[in-house]
Amino acid sequence: MRMFLVRFHKTVSDGRGHDHRVLQRQVLVRATTDVAALWDAKARFCRALGISDWRFRADGCDLAEVPAIAA
Repeated sequence: MRMFLVRFHKTVSDGRGHDHRVLQRQVLVRATTDVAALWDAKARFCRALGISDWRFRADGCDLAEVPAIAA
């Protein structure tokens, strides 16, 4: 299985009207595909925050595969 890091972020505006992406949470997930990793991370995000839809607390998410470390 592969490891993925999924980062959830919210876009907020500052006083000057500039948008900034603020990290809400990151989840390390073991999955066979990137799609499976996203589904699992979104479910974990919702469970951790007690919400029914991850979009209540985040505007988007990014996925990156974490390279395997040789033992």
